[in-house]
Amino acid sequence: MSKLDSFVAELQKAERALARRDKRLGAFIKHYGPCSIRPHTRYFHTLVGSIISQQLSTKAADTIHKRFLALYAPTRLPKPAQILATPDDDLRATGISFPKISYIKDIAAKTEDGTLKFNRLSKMTDDEIIEMLTQVKGVGVWTVHMFLIFSLGRFDVLPVGDLGIRRGIQLAYGFDELPNAEQIEQIADENGWRPYCSIASWYLWRSLENSAS
Repeated sequence: MSKLDSFVAELQKAERALARRDKRLGAFIKHYGPCSIRPHTRYFHTLVGSIISQQLSTKAADTIHKRFLALYAPTRLPKPAQILATPDDDLRATGISFPKISYIKDIAAKTEDGTLKFNRLSKMTDDEIIEMLTQVKGVGVWTVHMFLIFSLGRFDVLPVGDLGIRRGIQLAYGFDELPNAEQIEQIADENGWRPYCSIASWYLWRSLENSAS
């Protein structure tokens, strides 16, 4: 069995367990179908993309990211050294702000000097990865939580600071206001989400697709 096949099998196990333990999630799982999270190894470029997209609409972020990649055509994904060698004014012309340029170059520099050990991620705990990646300017815990879920495919990440998770729990579990981190942890514990909090989170995000803003 390939790594991907093993991952999908574990996802299916998670979906069955969550549906059995939590009737609300069970309804979401039945409605939205299989979880589509798939891990990948484009770690450096994922973090760069996360920086580019901060505080932007999806459309604006996509436009700027395409301009950024066009600087390095025909190379599809630039190497850290290429980014470090690119004048700030050239990067600014793509629409990336100067603060974000400094963050992107910080990621590139820390990748080049070995501060970011992407080749060791599979052997590191979630907390170790959070500690390592938040050394980068502009990369906070929320960004790392998304990285853990969608890049590394870690199964038990609960992004308590994510607005979508807070809103999804508020609607699904009857909170009058957005729940805080402690309340979110309590919901996870009471409904048996562990060790599959990432999968529960994915379904909570999906549950917001047709909800009123």
